[in-house]
Amino acid sequence: MEEGKDPATANRSGRFITWRFLQYLLLFLVLGLGISIISMNTLRYLGPQNQNTITPLHRSNSIIWSTEPSGLESWISPPKNLLHNMIDAELLWRASFVPKIKTYPYRRVPKIAFMFLTKGPLPLAPLWERFFKGNEKLFSIYIHSLPSYVADFPQASPFYKRQIPSQVAEWGMMSMCDAERRLLANALLDLSNEWFILLSESCIPVQNFSTVYRYISQSRHSFMGSFDEDGPYGRGRYNPYMAPEVNLTEWRKGSQWFEVNRELAVAIIRDSKYYPKFKRFCRPACYVDEHYFPTMLSIHYPDLMANRTLTWVDWSRGGAHPATFGQYDITKEFLKKILKSNCTYNDHTTTQCFLFARKFSHSSLEPLLALAAPVLGIH
Repeated sequence: MEEGKDPATANRSGRFITWRFLQYLLLFLVLGLGISIISMNTLRYLGPQNQNTITPLHRSNSIIWSTEPSGLESWISPPKNLLHNMIDAELLWRASFVPKIKTYPYRRVPKIAFMFLTKGPLPLAPLWERFFKGNEKLFSIYIHSLPSYVADFPQASPFYKRQIPSQVAEWGMMSMCDAERRLLANALLDLSNEWFILLSESCIPVQNFSTVYRYISQSRHSFMGSFDEDGPYGRGRYNPYMAPEVNLTEWRKGSQWFEVNRELAVAIIRDSKYYPKFKRFCRPACYVDEHYFPTMLSIHYPDLMANRTLTWVDWSRGGAHPATFGQYDITKEFLKKILKSNCTYNDHTTTQCFLFARKFSHSSLEPLLALAAPVLGIH
């Protein structure tokens, strides 16, 4: 004992220090137990039985927790942003997923995917906007343009933010088919899309939306031209190096502008057998966009093909491109001529053959809008 210090005071001081230490220790234990209980309850609340699952991501020897949707909605919801960062190989692989169970476990409303292959603006967009109005749950829109083009559609337009990641497409080259496969793959990411229509910026609808939807949804066939044409523009474009994958008797020609169902769309984007042959051996004056899809599909799916297109064009003027129609070409008589034709639909003869037409210039817009309601039924 130090000299001059009271023994009783020293004993009280020691007991006080011991009691204070016990108080701190008890408080620490209580806080630790409380934190543990709260953590366990939080994990239980956010566990697998809840809509979101907490998944640990390991980075640099540390754990970062993130939430991932685990319900059916995460699989069936279409992408909110079409401008993804997938390269083509990743996109085609992802889009090729096909459900093995054909019965959908939710109420699925089949939609038509309208795919616009264009260099830049859509000068006939006002006519299309009138065509789409009121049918928002029955269609999707996808635009493949030059990569440098940035669309400025207003938010109220169905074309608003519908551009997909694009690359340059050259006429007559495989890059054109690449663009078409890119459109199909992006559209396939939406499981509600059942039918896929390829259009250009010079295409117009020549029937109202209800007629188009009924015509396509009730058809037993997809509409892609596929025929065996003799002469320099058909069999004359065949390269013997295409064999054995494609023989001369299997060589087909058809219109670039098509409509296919989901089964054929998946077949197109997952093909790796015919693609290399067409890319290597079908170059101008063999125009690959007129032969690749018609030939491949006619070999494997002949019973699903109507062997005709739904898009009217006029080749009567001759040349490498069909006729283009402007302001002074648009009359009631002209449009009625497009509407009345002869073809086969579901194995029966009909006069209703075309749902779309091309090529129309920007100057044709005003007279088309004036005649849309009385002639085409587009209000």
